[in-house]
Amino acid sequence: MIKKGGNMSRVAFIFPGQGAQYVGMGQDFYEKIPVCKRVIDLAGQVAKLDLPALCFEQNDKINITEYTQIAMLGVSVAILEALKEQGMSSCVNAGLSLGEYGALVASGAMSMEDAFAVVRKRGIYMQEAVPTGGAMAAVLGCEAKMIEKICQETEGIVSVANYNCPGQIVITGETKAVSMAGEALKEAGARRVLPLKVSGPFHSKMLTGAGEQLKKVLEPVKIMNFDIPYVTNVTAEYVTDPSLVKSLLVQQVSSSVLWQQSVERMISEGVDTFIEIGPGKTLTGFMRKINRNVKAVNVEKLEDLEKVVKGV
Repeated sequence: MIKKGGNMSRVAFIFPGQGAQYVGMGQDFYEKIPVCKRVIDLAGQVAKLDLPALCFEQNDKINITEYTQIAMLGVSVAILEALKEQGMSSCVNAGLSLGEYGALVASGAMSMEDAFAVVRKRGIYMQEAVPTGGAMAAVLGCEAKMIEKICQETEGIVSVANYNCPGQIVITGETKAVSMAGEALKEAGARRVLPLKVSGPFHSKMLTGAGEQLKKVLEPVKIMNFDIPYVTNVTAEYVTDPSLVKSLLVQQVSSSVLWQQSVERMISEGVDTFIEIGPGKTLTGFMRKINRNVKAVNVEKLEDLEKVVKGV
């Protein structure tokens, strides 16, 4: 919670997932704020990658899952540390898919080093799990119940990957099944069905194997007592029990991301300000469609940090 001008804001830190990455993300923080440089350099050391080059120099790797995930997390955690240096704090944290690891670091449940090591492996396993034969598509302007019904009725593997916000749900699965479901959804009244440029059918049961591999990586990782609760993608519930975290992270790879439900849960607990930490404005955009009565801001540039510190 942050006290500004006599008012108490109930703040949630939220962390974006894969897809928000771009060359140059986090560069101003890296060059101007020592703690941010230390975090990004640490992420690179843990991952055995030149992370500044990956994030700041023109390259093709930044959009390949095994590199994207560690790059996104490194930048997001660096910006988190810059916020903390300015005295900013939250009463709950959450992240979309990959972003859940940023939330766990912010909640004090996972060390930076462990989060970077696990996410480096997570990206590799998800990349390798289904190199071909899978697809994802965003369904716009269609009710969740209709999407779920059509997915169940479609031959092959297809299911909901992300409940992003009202009017935007992502489906995932076998290429043919996603295409067939997409056609059926258009016939059922969906405004648009947009194929996504992704390297695999993320958050489908086709990724169960990646989750099982991740389980082995998580076994030796120490999950610490929470300083601040986080909301899990898997159930959209608050989590404060360290013993639940590993199982949830394994399930998360192949289960639906309940993002809209997670946000609604936090609002029901009195959260009135959401600070998106990391590249892009994706989650801030979703927030406008989920609930316009709460404040949502993003911090991806140094000037954003200054505005948020003054204005929350």
